[in-house]
Amino acid sequence: MPPPEVPLKKLGFLTIGLFDPADPARGHQSTLEIIELGERLGFDSAWVRHRHLQHGISSPVAVLAAASQRTSRIELGTAVIPLGWENPLRLAEDLATVDLLSGGRLNPGISVGPPMHWDEVKDALYPDTADEEDFSYERLERLLRFVRGERATDFSGLEGIEVYSDQVQPQAPGLAGRLWYGGASLRSAQWAGEHGMNFLTSSVVRAEESEDFAEIQLSHVRAFRQRHPAGQAARVSQGLVVIPTDSASPAQREKYQQYALARTPRTASPQGPARIVFARDIVGSSEQIAELLYAHSAFREIDEVAFALPFSFEHEDYVQILIDLATRVGPALGWRAAG
Repeated sequence: MPPPEVPLKKLGFLTIGLFDPADPARGHQSTLEIIELGERLGFDSAWVRHRHLQHGISSPVAVLAAASQRTSRIELGTAVIPLGWENPLRLAEDLATVDLLSGGRLNPGISVGPPMHWDEVKDALYPDTADEEDFSYERLERLLRFVRGERATDFSGLEGIEVYSDQVQPQAPGLAGRLWYGGASLRSAQWAGEHGMNFLTSSVVRAEESEDFAEIQLSHVRAFRQRHPAGQAARVSQGLVVIPTDSASPAQREKYQQYALARTPRTASPQGPARIVFARDIVGSSEQIAELLYAHSAFREIDEVAFALPFSFEHEDYVQILIDLATRVGPALGWRAAG
């Protein structure tokens, strides 16, 4: 295993928060317990996915509001909120509120584009304005303006006994600097850099100039930093699926290997009209994982990660994986636990 040239600065994890529709409260409580465990283990960040009309977290901002009251240090992120489902002004209010409740720990990740299964959901989501909705980057620019405190309306002042502001309220100092764009294309990476956002990469990219996952992701990281005012200091987080087996039971190891094996065929070539390229899940001991990551050209250019937890595992599996990530994989990458 090659020695790390630059120690990993930030170690995080990402969970989808699946639940049994017959007992959704238990699944949400499990997610909160996992976030609490992450803080105790010294993780720098915990991130939740966003799923609509599925048995996963549909309201990550609400979940993170709850998590903010059960933790005190760990950063709390969304990866990512699809903005096509949201009103930018209302979302800005919610994000600022939760950021204040968390003491300035919220890291909202956002993406743009039409909602998935648009033809099936548009009548329920936008029954009167579906043909007029703008799902371009302009929708995100509106959110950025509101979070940064630019004017939202021409009206302000006193009306009777009520005071109105021309800014979204509340305002959360520092939140604008903790906004992330989740992108899978070169244009997304460039746009995020040009607009001074942080950049979330994941295990999914688009095959544009190459079909090699690491090569594509590396080009995104470099394009983002070339366009960002902070240059090489601009924040990028990588979100591969990483499953350590150091303390796993034989049954868990078999489950993990079968999970990765079932998902491997999709990594062989670009998938679908969008030519999506998936990264292989990384399963093995901490030493094996570290060696594979140091061989990954994109990983070598970042210093923070949010490793994705598998979708369909049990609570006890996530506990084992988090413990191994914090106590074995992180140290093997030069990381030191927070707190």
